[in-house]
Amino acid sequence: MSAVRAGRSSALAYREALPGGEPRPSPVLCLHGFPETSLMWRRLLAAAGEAGFRALAPDLPGSGDSPAEDPNSWERLVAAVEAFVAELDLPPVVLVVHDWGGLIGLRWACEHPERIAALVIADSGFFPDGKWHGMAAGLRAAGTGEELLEGLDHDSFAAMMTAISPPMEPEAIDDYWRSLATAEGRRATLEMYRSGDFEKLAPHEGALGRLGAPTLILWGEKDEFAPVAGARRFHDEIPGSELRVFADAGHFLFADAPAESVAAVVDFIERVAPET
Repeated sequence: MSAVRAGRSSALAYREALPGGEPRPSPVLCLHGFPETSLMWRRLLAAAGEAGFRALAPDLPGSGDSPAEDPNSWERLVAAVEAFVAELDLPPVVLVVHDWGGLIGLRWACEHPERIAALVIADSGFFPDGKWHGMAAGLRAAGTGEELLEGLDHDSFAAMMTAISPPMEPEAIDDYWRSLATAEGRRATLEMYRSGDFEKLAPHEGALGRLGAPTLILWGEKDEFAPVAGARRFHDEIPGSELRVFADAGHFLFADAPAESVAAVVDFIERVAPET
């Protein structure tokens, strides 16, 4: 496996793996969700590097080692991805997204279709008629969101994450907790969720299908936050897309089935990304 190293753009910290020789033309850009950081992609970065790709994963604003935007809104997060790609002068990328990384990254893809070579969508959503439920709905509610986050400590956060994803490693839980342990990180989380009005996606309805980009959809069948019906809807709306559902995995697919999910992504990008 290729070594994964740390980097920093002018605004974002990121992890990166490089191949031993000349990289293939399309870098792999991985965008994490909530409450994750770029650490969630470490195995995929290494495997993609080994397969000949430059692979990068930023800590999105307000997560990991990247400072929050002010405000840390959906729109500012999309702009942060564009600024990152522009600063690093990346050619068209294989975009790999999970959870909020999908809301951010797919919106960016629709606004900048020339930057997309292929898509991998995992346990996310991008539908104008979407609804927030459970904890996400609570985070969007004034007062309730503050109470939810301020009521968490490391131990209760760890218990929550291992209840959702029993295989999730302590190293990952510790890294994901860091931003929620700070007032800035809690503010950033609330601003992100409260800017997440699904009707903003109306102008992009059908746009993913019109991209014409090879697309792989990966999902955990036991996902309680983004039910597998969403995977099938993506599959129906994106012509020629491939769908893989993992029976024993939930929302945090890359923690629940790390070897299988990484292998599926690498197989896909080796088949669809241009050689030269």
